[in-house]
Amino acid sequence: MLARTLSYAVIGLDAFVVHVEVDTGRGLPSLTIVGLPDQAVKESKERVRSAILNSQLVLPSRRVVVNLAPADVKKTGGVFDLAIALGILAASGQVDPARLDGIIALGELALDGRLRPLPGVLPMAAAAMVQRKPLLLPRHNALEACLVPGLEVIPIESLLQAVKFLSGEETIAPQQPTLPPMGAASATTLDMADVAGQAHVKRALEVAVAGRHHLLLIGPPGTGKTMLAQRIPTIQPDLTLEEALETTKIYSVVGLLDGQPLVTQRPFRSPHHTSSDIALVGGGPLPRPGEVSLAHHGVLFLDELPEFRRGVLDSLRQPLEDGVVHIARAQRSQRFPARFLLVAAMNPCPDGWLTDPHRRCRCSSTQIQRYRSRISGPLLDRIDLHVDVPAVPFDALTHAPSGETSSQIRARVIKAQQWCHKRGQKHANAQLSSKELKTYCEVTSEAARLLKSAMHELALSARSYTKILKISRTIADLAQSATIQPEHIAEAIQYRSLDRQLWV
Repeated sequence: MLARTLSYAVIGLDAFVVHVEVDTGRGLPSLTIVGLPDQAVKESKERVRSAILNSQLVLPSRRVVVNLAPADVKKTGGVFDLAIALGILAASGQVDPARLDGIIALGELALDGRLRPLPGVLPMAAAAMVQRKPLLLPRHNALEACLVPGLEVIPIESLLQAVKFLSGEETIAPQQPTLPPMGAASATTLDMADVAGQAHVKRALEVAVAGRHHLLLIGPPGTGKTMLAQRIPTIQPDLTLEEALETTKIYSVVGLLDGQPLVTQRPFRSPHHTSSDIALVGGGPLPRPGEVSLAHHGVLFLDELPEFRRGVLDSLRQPLEDGVVHIARAQRSQRFPARFLLVAAMNPCPDGWLTDPHRRCRCSSTQIQRYRSRISGPLLDRIDLHVDVPAVPFDALTHAPSGETSSQIRARVIKAQQWCHKRGQKHANAQLSSKELKTYCEVTSEAARLLKSAMHELALSARSYTKILKISRTIADLAQSATIQPEHIAEAIQYRSLDRQLWV
């Protein structure tokens, strides 16, 4: 007897339909799975056998063949367990095959028949909309699947419950969608007011977030670089629903949702400097997203930047430029989104005290040059703001009044981005093209003279000119100014410390 049902699998961030066909025939009792299964899928026959028996159901004493089509695509993971078990039960007459043919089944079985949570449910649910069939899946994943509008989601806790549902013995109401409010999923106690002093660095962070400019913080140890970076998400606008769904899709595939149906906070990723290039940008035999994709619509913080291997840092160049990661393999290529804000921190020299007025630096010029050369020029080209973070004076630590709160800074950032959208600009200022620069970056005559003077006095390159213009546009947006004024140019120049060669 032959039974059929549908399931889904994920490659990269894309899901594809898998037709599960089960045939029972004469022969010695056995269970064979074909269709290019990996080891995890091959082992599912043991999980399925134990789950059927422990659910007080009957395992047919016949030869059972399971085919997973299409046969030329490798199948991975335990997502097919439920579909295979139901197919065996339908082929042996314990479930109506016609009813099974009208559903989609996803789920990994425990040995006692319970269903375990699955990764990658959101892209599979989105692809399942094409079939217009009810989706049976673990209750733990039901709210995540409900993010796809119009999809009928049936939450199941065990194989036995699925059998009773298909047999009409038990009625299960479809899961109703519930969207948590953006920005409220995990309240944070971090606030910019916690950081003593460093007013000019906080202002640089505000500019970076408002225009989505990549940022490099340079300063001695203990000056608050990491503390400041960790508070950047508190001044970013809330995720839009579209951004939240894009981010949730990535976290779903990697299995990092931690029971939450939707990512409602902008990500903050801080990989260790020993991370490999695959861990950072993604890849592997079966390509998976890396840290740059996990930071999509959020912040990627690289502390101790020169300690990363140079090849790993250079792998960031394409994501920083394009906002996507392209991973090519012999059989297929994958594309992962990676539109993030890069924030990096480093010391000015190997021992860290080059720019500290109270500590003596013992590094030679050769050591300093070797330390700086760990970061390639093309990578630095893609970082807009270079900001010095000096040591905090004692008085600022003990007697200085608290600075602005994150909510105050965030309000200005939101107003600046709204101002940007009002003039019809589709991209953030950091992503403006050469043509868009001419359209949106109108400079007054006084500002143009100041910029020309700075180009001559500081010997700035054409690249630096473009960066200063984009930063100035963001500063003008924060001031609600339609044109770029001299004070906007002057402030932008202060955020290019490497161009001004303040530490060599």
